This record gives sequence, C-alpha cells and structure tokens, in this order.
Amino acid sequence: MVGIDPGTTATGYGVVRQEGTTLSLLECGVFRPTPKAPLHRRIREIFEGVDQVLARFTPDVVSVEAVFQGKNVRSALVLGHARGAVLVAASLRDLAIAEYSPREIKKAVVGNGGATKEQVGFMVQERLRLKEPPRPSDAADGVAAALCHLTVGVAGAMVGALPHRFARRRRTP
Repeated sequence: MVGIDPGTTATGYGVVRQEGTTLSLLECGVFRPTPKAPLHRRIREIFEGVDQVLARFTPDVVSVEAVFQGKNVRSALVLGHARGAVLVAASLRDLAIAEYSPREIKKAVVGNGGATKEQVGFMVQERLRLKEPPRPSDAADGVAAALCHLTVGVAGAMVGALPHRFARRRRTP
C-alpha cells in the first residue's frame, strides 16, 4: 500500500505492508521538486518520483489525499496539478486509486478530523511501532494516507461498501 500527500513544494509518501493484523513501514519520504522551477517541471519531477516508488514496490492500491476546499484558490489549483501527476503515475500502472480528504485521513488515523500534524505523526509512530514519527511531517502525512485506506478502505471492502472515491481503472485491449 502506498499513501501519498501531494504538494508542489513537498510530496510526502509512505509504503506500508499489512500481513494479517501486523502493519510495517517499508519506506517513507518526501519528493522535493526543484525550488522556483516552472510549474510544469515540478509536476514532472513529482510524477517521476512517484513512478519510481510505484515501480519499486508494485502496490495494488495508491491512497491519495484529495484536494481540500481552501481560502486560496490558486493554492488549491496548484495542488490539483500535483495530485494529477500522482494520479497519472498510478493510472499508467493500472493501479486502484483511493482518495480521502485530509479530514478523513486524520479521523481514521488519529480519531479526530481536526488533528494537528504533530498528532498525526505521533499516531503513525504508535500504529507502526516506530521509535519516532516519520520526518518531515509531509512523509508522516503520506504514511497516514496509506493507514487510512488500510483502516477505512479495506474494512469497507470486507463488507462490500467501498467508498465511492475508490475506483479501479482497467486497460482496454
């Protein structure tokens, strides 16, 4: 399972494996596109970084943080470009994509949709039995996106009630 917290200055990711009831963190980190590079170049760098992670770990599902309604329309639009790079990388590998709002991710991981970044990092640390929270917080947010799907999406699949934002794209011959 790969979770991704998209952003044009920092895109956090986390790779989590579930075996039975045991969760383990395989890798997490942040892609930092070239500062002050044109937007199209930063988007390409995000795509390439995500694609490399997907190639190394070959997940079945990519859990992505959805765009939230913010006060700054320009920021939301630019964030949408970063999300697009992530979605294309997953789609080109024919992976299922699950999308969760920041509030849904925090609720699934912390139990409180209004949790702080510090609380998210602490609960990621606790749930994965890590010595310390993943750093920087963008990496912890990527791991939290993966944990959210393992908590909400997988549980929903067991009872046949997958969230409507979970879609499987199949290639046509």
